[in-house]
Amino acid sequence: GMNETYEARTLILATGAAHKKLGIPGETELAGAGVSYCATCDGAFYRDVPVCVVGGGDSACEEAMFLTRFASRVYLIHRRDTLRASKIMAERTLSNEKIFPMWNSTIVSYKTDDKGELEAVMLKDVVEGDETELPVKCVFMAIGHTPNTSFLGDLVDRDDAGYIIRKTGMMATRTPGLFAAGDVAA
Repeated sequence: GMNETYEARTLILATGAAHKKLGIPGETELAGAGVSYCATCDGAFYRDVPVCVVGGGDSACEEAMFLTRFASRVYLIHRRDTLRASKIMAERTLSNEKIFPMWNSTIVSYKTDDKGELEAVMLKDVVEGDETELPVKCVFMAIGHTPNTSFLGDLVDRDDAGYIIRKTGMMATRTPGLFAAGDVAA
């Protein structure tokens, strides 16, 4: 049961990292019906329709480029006016005729059709403050991950993003016998 105690000399933490979400109402319900966290998994379901990618880093650019194989157009929604991606990746992405950057923008709400599937997002211009409706059939999130480390308290050191910091060249954490592996570690 839940109240059992196990004793061990060593413990390996492999709790991974969760996809970051925007935290907008309806997001959870739209998983699989217009919100995706994996372009390579779901891209082929959106042939010849408009989609968007949220993010500005290398992974957002990679996802946008991949999605141009299927979607009619790919809007790249980014809260700043330049991409964080590497220069070469950014240039390749922005020169693709199917990719349309939406600068200084963030999604504030989702609009669904009668079947409960996504039909549009409401975008807010973070500089001007005005909102516009953007018709898309899917939102692909590429805004990073949150490592599952909150339950560990002071047992481990974390970097700014919350990933466990390990001893150089090792899987060891600051607590003797406690090791970290996989996506949970920096």
